[in-house]
Amino acid sequence: MNNFLQRLWCDEEGQDIAEYAVMLAVILVIVVGTIRLIGSNANNVFSSVASSIQQ
Repeated sequence: MNNFLQRLWCDEEGQDIAEYAVMLAVILVIVVGTIRLIGSNANNVFSSVASSIQQ
């Protein structure tokens, strides 16, 4: 196990994997934030439409 971790640490391809992981994390944060923002706004719009239909 130590040999594998040492090769992974010294291997330059491991750096690419770490960079991809960081990029994926940033993209996920942006997507989740956008969905939460749009979700709350969409909820307000649907509530407004529902209340206007009931009148």
